[in-house]
Amino acid sequence: MIQSVDRAARILAMLSEDGRLGVTDLSSRLGLAKGTVHGLLRTLQAHGLVEQDAETDKYQLGPALLALSNRYLGINELRSRSLAWSELLAARAKETVRVAAPHADGVLIVHHVFRPDSSLQILEVGEILPLHASALGKAVLAYMPAEALKAFLLNRTLPKLTAHTITTQSALQRDLNLIRERGHAFELEEAVLGEGGIAAAIFNRRGVVGGAIGIAGPRERLLKRVRVPGLIEAVTEAARGISRDLGSSRWPIGRVTSPV
Repeated sequence: MIQSVDRAARILAMLSEDGRLGVTDLSSRLGLAKGTVHGLLRTLQAHGLVEQDAETDKYQLGPALLALSNRYLGINELRSRSLAWSELLAARAKETVRVAAPHADGVLIVHHVFRPDSSLQILEVGEILPLHASALGKAVLAYMPAEALKAFLLNRTLPKLTAHTITTQSALQRDLNLIRERGHAFELEEAVLGEGGIAAAIFNRRGVVGGAIGIAGPRERLLKRVRVPGLIEAVTEAARGISRDLGSSRWPIGRVTSPV
């Protein structure tokens, strides 16, 4: 590992979490001399990866990162293959649609289609959702290769985000077994109070899970008993369609179930 690159990457990660930080803050967190941190910041600034606020002198992420992220989205095959299916699903379900790919200890939203109404909504592309507390994340976890799932769960604490979050490995394993049995995942206020979700896994040309597509919205509206069967059918159809377009020859058959 190249030390200077590692340090620069850690600075970018810290700025992404905290918004703006000064040289002193970064120096303390990194355990490095202020001069070293300042030199790294100046180099990152020269490439547009960070910028300095004129009023506070603190540093924040720079505009070049936006260009890089847009380039990543442009070449991401999961996103490109899901564009038409996501629009169709949003129109059919009349709910927000998100497509996510595994990223570190979560799933990264690579595509987001707004709910087709006039309500105020915020673009979520680039957000990372927890694997254990989101329908998208659990759909991915359920179909991870056994060794990868074992490595994820090894000595891991599952953070409690709401009173409904699954926080024990035994409970999570039971939920993942159900997801594999029925072919889709539910989210019941596990990450955000009041929010529900339905998601299904997407498989790549090697037949390995490469992401998930799902819908999200207020639990009381989204998970009404009369709506659930039709929404499950719409979500799983989109997941299978994207999987086929990616070249996969497999996807879960599943069955229509209740989230309770």
